[in-house]
Amino acid sequence: MKQINRITTTVLLTGLCYMMGQAQVKKGQFSDHAQKTLDVIYDKYGNTQNKLLTEKYPFDHNFKADYLNNNTQAEQQKKYAYLWPFSGSFSAVNALMEQSKDKAAYQKILDQKVLVGLSEYRDEKRKPVGYASYINSAPASDRFYDDNIWLGIDFTDSYIQTKKTDYLQHAKEIWTFVKSGEDDRLGGGIYWCEQKKESKNSCSNAPAAVFALKLFEATKQKDYLREGQRLYEWTKAALQDPNDKLYWDNMHLDGKVDKAKYSYNSGQMLQAAALLYQLTKEKKYLDDAQQLAEACLGYFFETRAGKDFPVLKNSNLWFHAVMMRGYISLFEQDGNRKYIDIFAQNLDLAWLRMRDQDGLFDTDWTLENPKKSKWLLDQCAFVEMYGRLAKFGY
Repeated sequence: MKQINRITTTVLLTGLCYMMGQAQVKKGQFSDHAQKTLDVIYDKYGNTQNKLLTEKYPFDHNFKADYLNNNTQAEQQKKYAYLWPFSGSFSAVNALMEQSKDKAAYQKILDQKVLVGLSEYRDEKRKPVGYASYINSAPASDRFYDDNIWLGIDFTDSYIQTKKTDYLQHAKEIWTFVKSGEDDRLGGGIYWCEQKKESKNSCSNAPAAVFALKLFEATKQKDYLREGQRLYEWTKAALQDPNDKLYWDNMHLDGKVDKAKYSYNSGQMLQAAALLYQLTKEKKYLDDAQQLAEACLGYFFETRAGKDFPVLKNSNLWFHAVMMRGYISLFEQDGNRKYIDIFAQNLDLAWLRMRDQDGLFDTDWTLENPKKSKWLLDQCAFVEMYGRLAKFGY
């Protein structure tokens, strides 16, 4: 009874600290948080027939993938997740593998689960080879350059960790596909969608710069470094808001700019700048990264009553996870823990206050509007964030 009372008291005090805004992040817990959430993902979204995952839990027959910008495809009922949310499991397992002493255990998950499922999206019928937005057994679906770039980054990260040449070969194959999406219109830049070459987006150019720089890190081939620099400069010139230094979403071929701002776009330019500084030691890139880090903090976080740390604004959770990659790359260059500490405080809050009875996360940082249906990509984003910060002792 004393032990139960002690546990109850600890939980109550922890909750009280959060109500008072006193976030106390305990060290060394995030690896466990990430692993537990990954286990829940495979339990709730997986199945015994194949290594694919469902998009929603509980399964939603009426779900429409509005992010496809293709009403015909979005309205077709899909049993499994589209490529984008499925790819989140790749990043999640990579993050766990990077921080773990037992990398072989996570490489086994990668090879026997993630990449088996991913192969269902690989499209060899259209050239160059790329990954389609839905599985091959269904009618042909659009192919998005940004979807493929995220995979290319993950394959490159997997290679850097394991030196398994198959991963690097897949990354190079994806790079060929990504490069096929660039032309001279608007002075360069990569399109968003192969089938709808209507705009050139931050989400297909900023991460392409990161992808190229990681390929340079993996291969030491200077062409990749030049490509990373060039894509970085094009995105900065075409899509950066000169006032607050954040990044707009896209530019249409008529020159009209969609000025929406999402955390992953600016976050990938933050990561690209940090990587360019790491690889070239040119201080202008570090200056860019530090300036952008403050701009992101001011725009994508907010002060909330009762909290003594900036809280993430409600938005796509995976966007925030990708933004965090940029902050981590900056920390690895300048050693300033300010931003990753803020992320750790947010993630500690999420663990204590935003999970349901199944161990799945809600996405509402205000804690006011919980949703019954949970999106796969949101859950993968939490695994990734906990896994990446675990590397730094959280």
